[in-house]
Amino acid sequence: MIYVDADACPVKDEVERVATRHKLLVAMVSNGGIRPSRNPLIESVIVPDGPDVADMWIAERAGPGDVVVTGDIPLAAKCVDAGALVLKHNGGSLSAANVKQALATRDLMTDLRAADPFRQGGGRPFSKADRSAFLNTLERLVRQAASQTR
Repeated sequence: MIYVDADACPVKDEVERVATRHKLLVAMVSNGGIRPSRNPLIESVIVPDGPDVADMWIAERAGPGDVVVTGDIPLAAKCVDAGALVLKHNGGSLSAANVKQALATRDLMTDLRAADPFRQGGGRPFSKADRSAFLNTLERLVRQAASQTR
């Protein structure tokens, strides 16, 4: 199963392509506002509005043999702890080896932005290289997840 934190996810089409190729079910989880897919493998899960409701829905279900696509580091940490394989939109994967550092970096950057109101936004735009890296890593993690469930 692939779980996608679908609000503001730039790689939904790529997830659908890979899932279709491997005949995997996908849960596109959001607060609404995304167009449902006609693909029978893709389930649109609409959760109530509220902070982190979609994240909680995914975290309660993801486990060994699952792949989670998210840019949300706290959600990623919960999913890694549950045994799921986690992939960021830019193709970076998060695991037990690096998720705690990613969480600490996120917290530090949050503190820095709070201390300096002029240090806002940031990050580089999503690129073709990010999309390509995402596809390569998703393919690898799908195969890895399949081997975990055998």
